[in-house]
Amino acid sequence: MLRGATIGMTWWPSTGADVDIDRFLATNQPAWDRLAELAARAGRGLDRLGAAELDELVRLYQRATTHLSYAQTYYRDPALTARLSRLVARAGAVLYGTRPRTLRAAGWFLAVTFPAAVWHARRFVLVSAVLFAVPALALGIWIANSPAAVDALGPAAAREAYVNEEFESYYRSEEATQFATEVFTNNIQVAFLAFAAGVLGCVLTGWLLVANGAALGEVAGLFAAVGQLPRFWGLILPHGLLELTAVFVAGGSGLALGWAWISPGDRPRLAALAEEGRRAVVIVLGLVLVFAVAGTIEGYVTGQPWPTWLRVGIGLLAEAAFVVYVVVLGRRAAARGFSGQIGEQERTGWSPGDGYSRPVALTLR
Repeated sequence: MLRGATIGMTWWPSTGADVDIDRFLATNQPAWDRLAELAARAGRGLDRLGAAELDELVRLYQRATTHLSYAQTYYRDPALTARLSRLVARAGAVLYGTRPRTLRAAGWFLAVTFPAAVWHARRFVLVSAVLFAVPALALGIWIANSPAAVDALGPAAAREAYVNEEFESYYRSEEATQFATEVFTNNIQVAFLAFAAGVLGCVLTGWLLVANGAALGEVAGLFAAVGQLPRFWGLILPHGLLELTAVFVAGGSGLALGWAWISPGDRPRLAALAEEGRRAVVIVLGLVLVFAVAGTIEGYVTGQPWPTWLRVGIGLLAEAAFVVYVVVLGRRAAARGFSGQIGEQERTGWSPGDGYSRPVALTLR
């Protein structure tokens, strides 16, 4: 019976034109049979395997996940893909079945799925940011430099009360916990609307971004017109940096969903929409945590009588942490073949043990 030596038996196809599926099967079949045997025995209890066999099981499992990835890329053979998927799933269930599933799934979501989804949609996120920023800048600059535009915003007394009292008092109008909860709920609704609007195409999502950008530009222009722009940014930036970034990500998700419907490429339209939908759901779920952080900052930091540099500094730290998190983990996940769809881990056969965490069997010595 073949043992650990079969690990070395493998063959890597060089290009799609050079692949030889028969040779691939013949070369790697012994390793797959050995993995199936070890998984079957371990399925009745990991204590049925010795330390060396546990290590062999882990190595064979990791090799089989790589074989599955190559088979999906080069062979496009449904039968082979399904066979390897079943084998990888059985072995993975044995290796990871002793870990708390909820914690493992949450860790995988935060470390791989969500950042991969955001990274995959990064171009649409950039478009989303531009759709928001252009009207904000245009309207803000116009109002700041046009007395007639300022007068059109409302009576002078109302404008003065808004700039000097109402805008800042809004952040202190309620107890911090209640205020943060209300802000969080509102932001989630905005994000969900931007995502859901994508089903109707990019127009509605784009309009929501433009309208919200114009609203921000209007307020910024009013403050600038009366020489209070630093005060405005001091109240907006602590929570607004992270909050607006999350809005851009939500808008980008909606745009990606709409574009999949408009231009599905070589995929059937419904299949493209379903694929982007699975990724968009991941983004919306992940943004729940991001908006929770932004809402907490808005409730507990923005309205505090602290120095402006301290409040803005907290916002900058939160924004920097999120950007680094998405870029570093998103790029790493993308390099390993993930694009952030729900259930992608199970479909690809990849495991957290492949560079993210260690299988439980590795600790059983």
